[in-house]
Amino acid sequence: IVFVKPIKFALLFTFGNIFAVGSTAFLIGTGQQLTMMFDSTRVYATSIYLGCVVISLICALLIHNKILTLIAIVCEICALIWYSLSYIPFARTMLSNLMVRVFDTEL
Repeated sequence: IVFVKPIKFALLFTFGNIFAVGSTAFLIGTGQQLTMMFDSTRVYATSIYLGCVVISLICALLIHNKILTLIAIVCEICALIWYSLSYIPFARTMLSNLMVRVFDTEL
């Protein structure tokens, strides 16, 4: 479905991510969720993730360009991984060290 209908996949994937974040807000409370999301250690990861969600919705709903939608999906997945790793202690540092060793670059 990603390559055949990327716009449909982008919509389903993005709304699924929004519902996933909303479900954790339902479990721990909206105020606590927002406090955790915009904590000083997560504010950049949250901002990039939410920006990628908006960009993928714009590419899918308004622009209707399959290539831009695929790029937006990839960016959203990467941002989701980086955002999710912010909840695991030292996970982002470990991923950065792994990137340095494997690709000789740093995130």
